[in-house]
Amino acid sequence: MPERVFNFNPGPAALPLPVLEEAQSELLNFKGTGMSVLEISHRSKEYEAINAEAEALIKELLGVPDNYRVLFLQGGASTQFAAVPMNLVPQGATADYILTGAWAEKAYQEAGKFISTHVAASTKELNYTRIPDSDEIKLSESPAYVHLCSNNTIYGTQFQSFPDFGAVPVVADMSSDILSRRFDASKFALIYAGAQKNLGPAGVTVVIIRNDLLEKIPASIPTMLRYDIHAKNDSLYNTPPAFAVYMVNLVLRWLKNSGGLEVMEKHNAEKGGLIYNAIDNSGGFYRGHAGKESRSLMNITFRLPSEDLEKEFASAATKEGMVGLKGHRSVGGIRASVYNAMSLDGCQALAQFMAAFQSKNG
Repeated sequence: MPERVFNFNPGPAALPLPVLEEAQSELLNFKGTGMSVLEISHRSKEYEAINAEAEALIKELLGVPDNYRVLFLQGGASTQFAAVPMNLVPQGATADYILTGAWAEKAYQEAGKFISTHVAASTKELNYTRIPDSDEIKLSESPAYVHLCSNNTIYGTQFQSFPDFGAVPVVADMSSDILSRRFDASKFALIYAGAQKNLGPAGVTVVIIRNDLLEKIPASIPTMLRYDIHAKNDSLYNTPPAFAVYMVNLVLRWLKNSGGLEVMEKHNAEKGGLIYNAIDNSGGFYRGHAGKESRSLMNITFRLPSEDLEKEFASAATKEGMVGLKGHRSVGGIRASVYNAMSLDGCQALAQFMAAFQSKNG
């Protein structure tokens, strides 16, 4: 096996090699401090510069308007399942959820512990093989927000475009496809994303929130879950996950230097196309889980003719330096996670391996 493998894990996932090399070069002595970034104070000017640059780069890359804040929080996206309804839903109000996979389900179930919830649409009965059509989404009478998950890592589906709900605030979990393509960030009241798939290492969660929402947060909820407290303190209310934020900042610089989201979007479409073509041209040997109109460019899920062949496929791929291809137990089969950091070479290698495996076993 080569020293560096092609990492298809769904998360924690691959990081860009230039980012890892830069972090390695700075690990023992960050910016002449004589200390590692793991050791410096989060109150130091050196760390405050990292924090501020990361917020600015996210805004620049996504085109986030000036009336938003970017927060760097802890607890993963799973903590946001509770924080969002606690911060945004007034007493007696309802929030609507579009169910497109396991993580949207978890967000809905967690919110139900605190507030009234409504399922606006679901494709669960189809084993989440597709995203609901716009005319299938039925909102409650006056929802505090509509929640969706933009990309579904387990089932391999993704919103190709986002529904418009007018004045109703839209909240999105974008953990697995943030910064992979262009979209209008101003259409969302709040976006959250765990870093460990497309942004950096595990340990930090990004929250992008419109300023007017910060003015309505109840003082009764726990301090560490209040977005206004974190915004007022520039994400430095308590000791932040400093190294994770540092790594996110390096990834953001890499994205900008690589040409931004326009270039990354084209790159991801080319990468995903290689693997989907291998599926579509296999004569049924490979069967995609997601409907073609809902296919994810981040997580590509497919089955083989038998579970034994699927196990053999994943094992043989590992021996060829392609790891993390086993599908989630909810779907089975194979899952190739091809986030921004996955190279075109990695996707070409997998597509070639798929053809060779079919030739041998078809």
